[in-house]
Amino acid sequence: MAENIYEGLTQLGGSTKVPQSPEEAVLERVANPQADVRYNVRFTAPEFTSLCPMTGQPDFAHLVIDYVPGDWLVESKSLKLYLTSFRNHGAFHEDCTISIARRLVNFLEPEWLRIGGYWYPRGGIPIDVFWQTGACPEDVWIPDQDVPPYRGRG
Repeated sequence: MAENIYEGLTQLGGSTKVPQSPEEAVLERVANPQADVRYNVRFTAPEFTSLCPMTGQPDFAHLVIDYVPGDWLVESKSLKLYLTSFRNHGAFHEDCTISIARRLVNFLEPEWLRIGGYWYPRGGIPIDVFWQTGACPEDVWIPDQDVPPYRGRG
């Protein structure tokens, strides 16, 4: 009998409480059943929310996360709960964006990862934050993120 790669997941398939902080959030992963193929996985979170650490006011972003998996895939419900946990978290745009990317890289050990954090303006200035682990793989189709520069984005 084949190994069940989904065994051990604790959040999928039932009611799960939203974590109160990113530190409390539990990311889960499964073995990549297509590990012999190089491909891109994209997660788009167009309604990401965090808090300004100075004012407590909400900040909003459109996040796009691309990664070329190695041995692991992130379980999407755990990722959604992790991202949702930032709605109670006070941090600047740059810190939120890079913290998400670094946690995913440390947890999944992907071949490559990039994140685009397209933040909506506060005080009249949109702040967009971009990071990737290295050069974009040439033999994997990585589409443009296609989030327009701010002009009433959305």
